[in-house]
Order: sequence, then structure tokens, then C-alpha cells
Amino acid sequence: MTQDVRDAIIIGSGPAGYTAAIYLGRAGYRPLIIAGALTPGGQLVNTTEVENFPGFPEGILGPDLMENMRAQAEKFGAEIEYDDVTSVDFSQPVKSVVTDSGTTYRAHSVVITTGSEYRKLGVPGEQEYSGRGVSYCATCDGFFFKNKPIVVIGGGDSAMEEADFLSRYGSSVTLIHRRDQFRASKIMVDRVEANPNISLRLNSVVTAVRGDSGGATSIELEDTVTGERTAIEANGVFVAIGYTPQTSFLGQSVKLDQDGYILTSPDATSTSVPGVFAAGDAVDRVYRQAISAAGSGCKAALDAQAFLGALQSEEQLQASAS
Repeated sequence: MTQDVRDAIIIGSGPAGYTAAIYLGRAGYRPLIIAGALTPGGQLVNTTEVENFPGFPEGILGPDLMENMRAQAEKFGAEIEYDDVTSVDFSQPVKSVVTDSGTTYRAHSVVITTGSEYRKLGVPGEQEYSGRGVSYCATCDGFFFKNKPIVVIGGGDSAMEEADFLSRYGSSVTLIHRRDQFRASKIMVDRVEANPNISLRLNSVVTAVRGDSGGATSIELEDTVTGERTAIEANGVFVAIGYTPQTSFLGQSVKLDQDGYILTSPDATSTSVPGVFAAGDAVDRVYRQAISAAGSGCKAALDAQAFLGALQSEEQLQASAS
């Protein structure tokens, strides 16, 4: 089934998608949000307390924040479909978006806010204790592990930054890496090695996360050289092994970098295709915060408004000329 041509479609939800919808809705464009079938609201729906989003001095639960944003978008005229986009066609002035249900939606402009997902360890206990000790964001959750033992898993700059950041909270911080050499830049490695609150466990992989009704209590390690198995006490288990942008459905429709992040114009949210914009963690490989995603969603909506306004002016000129 094919729908009528809309002004704007937003692929994805979360802070970027809902913010874009609020702005486009207030401008009168009644955007369609294709929010996803399983996890509408993005990563924050799996987050407990959010203490660093402005305007909530007592904090707010991640699902509540996303529910508030969704309701605000709908208040201003956004329509939401809980479906997954499987393919797109941006080759024509009117863009086409196909969902898993077999529906084809068409629009003059598209804003992509599908985000990225944390790479998982894939070990027993990781999912069970996610949000109860296992975390993928030090700046989001580090405070909750004050004076408790913490481990960080990874060998890149992100892992180094998280270990250094968490060292101000944890009673101890152990950085675990599967090899004896780090991928991180030398300055980041030097900083971690000079930090007396951080210890290193190299040539080690996590094989399980263990815990009880109160949350994670320890992890199990295997030495990649000797095969020896040991356990480390840990209430905070921070996984920092990278991210995967959720952009595979785009194919070759817009330009992506080598890791799959959407490439946008400098100081703008426009992609390689006129009328297609991108915001949030599908673009941002640096900041990855709810507030920065929301800000980029605002920018994408304003860029889309400018595009739609120019399109309408051109159509009016053509109509008057005929």
C-alpha cells in the first residue's frame, strides 16, 4: 500500500527524532514518525535515571523523558507509526520509504534519526544485569557506583576516557582489554597508565557477568594466553567496545563513512541527497548524549523547514507563471 505524499517523514525516534517532530509539527508540516517496532524512543527507554538532561533537577526516568517528548510531538500534529524501515528510495524528488509491514510512505523531505547501538559483549549475565550494573555510558551512570568497584572493558579512546572519568567515582577501576596493545591514542593510554586509581588487565576477555537480586557483583575473566580463569569483584561493568550506527537499511541511498555513519554537510544536517537530513547518533560518533541528539534534531527540522519553504516558493512561482 502506498500513502499520499507528505511534507516530511522522520525515520527513528529518540531525542533527535522527537525533537525534529516537535519543530516540524509546530511549523505546520504534520510529520510522520516511523518510530520502530520494538524499541521506540531509542536507547533512553533502557536507561533508569537521567540526571543530566536540562530542566529536571531531580532527574527523570529515561522512559518517562521519551514519553514526554512523544506526547509533545503528537500535541503539535506529528503522526507515529510503530514499524521498522526496511528500504528507501531517494533517487526522485519525492522520496519513498518502505516499512516491514509492506507499506510505502512518500514525502518531499526525510529526516533520519535512527541512532546507533552499543556493541555488546554477548556473554551470560550481560543482558540480565543491563541497567543493574552493566552500563554502556559512563557519563550517564558513573555516579551510581560511587565508592564501588568498577570495571571498564575496551581498548580504544572511549574506553580510556570512561576509565579516567570513572576513577573519580569508583573505589577501584580495572580496565580490561583482550590484547596487550591498545587501539587508543598514546596520550589517552599515558593518562590511564598514570592514574593511580586505575589498574590494567590485559590479554583478558570477559566470559560472564555474575550478580544477585541487587545487581552485578562480579565478572569472570579468561586469560587469552594461558587460558586461566579468574573473577573480579565489580558492581559497575562498563562496556566500551564501540558502536554500530543503525543505517544498514539505507544501502547506497546516501553517503556513509567507512563505519556506516551518515555524512552531513559542515555546520548543517543535510546529507548527500537534497531534501534528506540526518541527526543524532547515526551521525554523531563523539558526543552521544540525549541533549546533543535533541539539539541536532532541532537543527535537522530547521534545515528541513528551509528546504520545504524553498520548494513551496518554487511551486508557487511555477503555478503563477503558468
